[in-house]
Parts: sequence; structure tokens; C-alpha cells
Amino acid sequence: MTHEIIIRDLKSIDDAARAFLEETKGRNLIAFYAPMGAGKTTFTTAICRVLGVNSDAVSSPTFSIINEYKAGDGSPIFHFDFYRITRIAEALDIGFYDYIDSGSLCLMEWPENIEDIIPEETLRASISVCDDGSRKITWTD
Repeated sequence: MTHEIIIRDLKSIDDAARAFLEETKGRNLIAFYAPMGAGKTTFTTAICRVLGVNSDAVSSPTFSIINEYKAGDGSPIFHFDFYRITRIAEALDIGFYDYIDSGSLCLMEWPENIEDIIPEETLRASISVCDDGSRKITWTD
């Protein structure tokens, strides 16, 4: 089944994040596919905010590759940005499998750079920019 959420503007992004979390409940591995500037980090920030993370704590881990946040209930959330990864070994060197096997929520940006090691059960969501500037998030389960 294909799912779709439209984010009309930044005012509605938290509602979209709530809807996304509700529809993907039970899925801990989520990979966001989107072109540069489509809103991967912005949507990840909204997801974290909805889960109780201080939004000031959320930032793109482009240079660190991974950031860890604490949800409102104290559970960890791992936020990956594989933009700078050029070899699978680089992802393995940061302990990729330890994170994804932890059972914690793992949100991945630029997963196409490590596609060969992303687990099959990962929810693959696409973010696209619509002509009117809104964003469309789609995924299939």
C-alpha cells in the first residue's frame, strides 16, 4: 500500500510529522530519499520535536555523520546523514550496525550512499518538492 502526506507549509510540518509517526508506528529504521534542499533535515527535526526532543538540539549531522537525541521519554533517536560517505566502510566504521540493531529510532538522510547495507525492513520514504512549494512524502509498506 502506498502512503502519502502533503506538507503545505512549515506551519503544518508538526502535524505532518505526527501523522507520519502514527502511520509508520512500529518502524524504527526510516530512510529519507530526496534531492538537496527538499527538506530531509527539516522533516527530521519536526519528527524529533513531536517526540519531545528540544528542536534546538536537532541539527544536520553532515560532518559528524550521526547525532544522538533523547526523546521526551528518554529513549534515544539516532539521526544519520550519509551525504559525505563515499565508501560503505565509512558507515561501518561508525558502528552502523550497532545503531540499527539497537531497536531505537534511526532516521537516515542520503541512504542511497549506503544502499548496499541498509536492512531490508527499512522504511524507505521519498520527499519531493511540488510545483507550489509544498512537500510530498510517500512510502510503500
